[in-house]
Amino acid sequence: MAGTRDAILGAAERVIREHGAARATTRLIAKEAGYSEATLYKHFSDKHELFLSVLTRQTPEFGRLMDRLEQRAGGAPVREVLEEVARTAIGFYTRAVPLGTSLFSEARLLQDYRARLSEWGVGPHVPVDGLAAYIAAERDRGRLRPGTDARAAAALLLGACFQQAFFSHLTDALRAADDPAADPAPALVATLLDPLLPDPAGQGRPLQDR
Repeated sequence: MAGTRDAILGAAERVIREHGAARATTRLIAKEAGYSEATLYKHFSDKHELFLSVLTRQTPEFGRLMDRLEQRAGGAPVREVLEEVARTAIGFYTRAVPLGTSLFSEARLLQDYRARLSEWGVGPHVPVDGLAAYIAAERDRGRLRPGTDARAAAALLLGACFQQAFFSHLTDALRAADDPAADPAPALVATLLDPLLPDPAGQGRPLQDR
């Protein structure tokens, strides 16, 4: 049964990407999945539940990383951790943006999705909260400047990741994915992190040497 459900969700994601939410009918999704509409309705009560399930299945990998992030404070270099966060965030946002924009094509779908986020206690603010907690923990350990605004830093990095992902769907100007120089994470992190590093003269070795 799980295999059938996963196949339907995969088909729904492909159809939404290709046709948009408004034109992604259950008939089209069932055809893409290779099942009847009756099979689809055994797993999902209606189109809205199906769409919500597609949208929420994007969360796990990114969510798991952010959930355990604060626990990694004091371990690996901050630069290394933030680059991992940036790469994971860009991948998540790149995949989620086409689906997320579909929410705005149907008012009820957007309303239902917001209600589900509230019910589950999740939403776009959660990754920012997790990253801010990690940055604050590193600041308190002296690995970042004392005056570092953890939440602002988290919002700046994740906002830049979202912009990178969003623009990738709108322009061919970005480097090809197989280009080694295409990874934007190091530059994004360096621009954010370097001004936040402790003063080597006053607080020991630079962060990148720790």
